[in-house]
Amino acid sequence: QVHLVESGGDLVQSGGSLRLSCVGSGFILDDYAVGWFRQAPGKEREAVSLISSYDGSTFSAGSAKGRFTISRDNAKNTVYLQMNSLTPEDTAVYYCAAVYADSDYHPIYSSEYQYWGRGTQVTVSS
Repeated sequence: QVHLVESGGDLVQSGGSLRLSCVGSGFILDDYAVGWFRQAPGKEREAVSLISSYDGSTFSAGSAKGRFTISRDNAKNTVYLQMNSLTPEDTAVYYCAAVYADSDYHPIYSSEYQYWGRGTQVTVSS
């Protein structure tokens, strides 16, 4: 059975850092493009960063650029999201998602993903 489990969410002060982890089980995460999404109260889910299975290339959206870094450790079947210079606007539930991809595929819409974790809460205080 396929599972994605996020961890690492916490309460942090503005300007602080967190590293989120997404561990896959029941499948080889290396064969999948993986994305991080977030959803704040009253807002739609939005893409944050994604990493390709094909060549490990990455994409970060909007305010994540220059502050967030996505990476993967295939030996641990894990994808990370390193978040620096956090602001209260980053407060949200963060989800990881995966979709099988054997080509250079960069899915930026949540509807493109097959599997989802349950999320981890990130709260940034001012």
